[in-house]
Amino acid sequence: MVCSPRVTFFSTLLNHCLSLESLFSVKIVHAQLIKLSLCNTNTFLGNRCLDLYSKFGTIKDAFQAFDDIRHKNVFSWNIYMRVLISLDDIKGARQLFDEMPERDVVSWNSIISGYSSSGFHDCALRLFSRMQTFGVTPSDYTYSIVLSFIQSAHHGMEIHCNMIRNGVDFSSVIIWNSLIDMYCNHGVLDYAFGVFLNMEQIDIISWNTLIAGFSKSGYKELAYKHFNIMRTTNHLPDAFTISSIMTSCSSSTSTIDQDLSTGKQLFSLSIKLGFLSNTILSSAAIDMFSKCKNINDSIRVFEEINNWDSCVCNSMISSLVDNRLEVNAIDIFALSLNKNIRPTEFTLSCLVSCSSLFLPPVLGTQLHCLVVKLGFENDSIVSSSLVEMYSKCGSIDSAKTIFDQMGVKDLISWNTMILGFTYNGKTMESLKLFDELLKSGPTPDEVTLYGILLACNFGYLINEGLLIFYSMENEYGVTPKDTHLTIIVDLMIKCGRLNEALEIITTMDSGLNGVMCKSILDVYGVYGELGFIENVAEILMNLEPMCVLPYIVLCKAYEVRGKWESVARVKKEMKDRKIKKVVGCSWIGVKRNLFDFKESEVVHHGGEDLYLMLRLMMWDLDDEDLDMLGS
Repeated sequence: MVCSPRVTFFSTLLNHCLSLESLFSVKIVHAQLIKLSLCNTNTFLGNRCLDLYSKFGTIKDAFQAFDDIRHKNVFSWNIYMRVLISLDDIKGARQLFDEMPERDVVSWNSIISGYSSSGFHDCALRLFSRMQTFGVTPSDYTYSIVLSFIQSAHHGMEIHCNMIRNGVDFSSVIIWNSLIDMYCNHGVLDYAFGVFLNMEQIDIISWNTLIAGFSKSGYKELAYKHFNIMRTTNHLPDAFTISSIMTSCSSSTSTIDQDLSTGKQLFSLSIKLGFLSNTILSSAAIDMFSKCKNINDSIRVFEEINNWDSCVCNSMISSLVDNRLEVNAIDIFALSLNKNIRPTEFTLSCLVSCSSLFLPPVLGTQLHCLVVKLGFENDSIVSSSLVEMYSKCGSIDSAKTIFDQMGVKDLISWNTMILGFTYNGKTMESLKLFDELLKSGPTPDEVTLYGILLACNFGYLINEGLLIFYSMENEYGVTPKDTHLTIIVDLMIKCGRLNEALEIITTMDSGLNGVMCKSILDVYGVYGELGFIENVAEILMNLEPMCVLPYIVLCKAYEVRGKWESVARVKKEMKDRKIKKVVGCSWIGVKRNLFDFKESEVVHHGGEDLYLMLRLMMWDLDDEDLDMLGS
């Protein structure tokens, strides 16, 4: 079909509008098209106007442009559906999709992508199956969308087989890279490496995806190895490559010195290649130095960055929080606000989480106000952090209010609320919330069951605790770990079921741990069988050498039995090992400062001034008493 000169002219004008991103120019051209009745009669030009409005125009203009197209084709419907998806109106987009007189692969890709981006992965998968039932062959883009959100490696393998069965052209690098990314995300690294080896053509994204997969899965040696192999090929590492390697540093505390040395070499290489201005790499460097316990280097990198963005600020704030420099993190946050850097969900979640313990409570309230002001109160991550903050501050009613107001509650939200009730002593509320979760929430995981077992432990609910414990594997598909076993053993010991507890301990690979030993000594330490108590105390001394409990319990046990020589021996050993009673403390936040007050402390923060003021007040009182006696 040959376009008339007039259509070509207006198409060229619209191209100029696109390059200028000028909404005003688009409206001028569109008005002229309406005047000449070209929008109504020429579908191509109508679609062009609709497309431009969808990219940088108003939604009202886009809707009007769609209605003005008299003879709509599949492109018109696809663009209009894209507008609805961009507005998060997935229901309207689906209704439009069902009403379309004809659909092509782009139509299917758009609605599948829309469901995926909205979190409705099951609906997206059903549409993927349905499009093949209708005889529409998935494109490379279709498969890349589906591979990005599948929930298990097994399902990914099914999609991979589907691709082979449909005769997908595997010469496309995009398909191969999507497969590598999918297998890496699900930890099936041997399959990811197999895909990589079978690629006819490898690009920088292929290398980056494989290296990042090794790094995220904890195989940092393989990540280093393939990074070095990559440098021997024609592909030079980019900022993403080096940042992926950096994230693998400091993954283990046992190799922190070696990781720091590797991280410094990578950082030097990034400077040599001119990547320091890249905020993703700078963020990775800040995070790497922080995890290697070298926060000063993190601060130096941050100070060298001229252009801040949310990524860099988030890395610096989280690094300061991890190193217990919460006040400094608040300062960086305030500076970022002054630079008009909008905080993200991660920023607020990080600050809210730390404010509950290490900063004055008023800051947590101020952050909550900022969350509401910025419109993040419906974000599940931020809301869960607020629930955690109020729970740890003891404001459990405020935490429950926020939880109830959450539109979408994920499992993290449920777990946070259950643990909040538990730690605030509301064990029955924890059990009621657990029942609600079973009825209307997601499937409980090991953290959920840990929280509910802990509630039973705190409330001495032995029957409920045992019922949940023995049904963990069959009912919820969770294999009990040492943390669950420790809680149930502690509960049994508290409730006088020592023999049953010992039977469970024999099934544990690690045997008695510190918590179990302390529980046994607390309950049976003084009047229990002496030989057994001595063995438990010795185990606890080996597990926690500076713990004072076994020495105190043994002294009391020997005193009750009149074994004074043994008492003297234990006290001497306690003195030789410099074992001292743990001093309790409390703290109070005043403005930006946090003050701690230790047990039996005579002079504390500002104590000299307080006692001086107290003496002055006492002198004034003495003078008043003398005046009264004289009168």
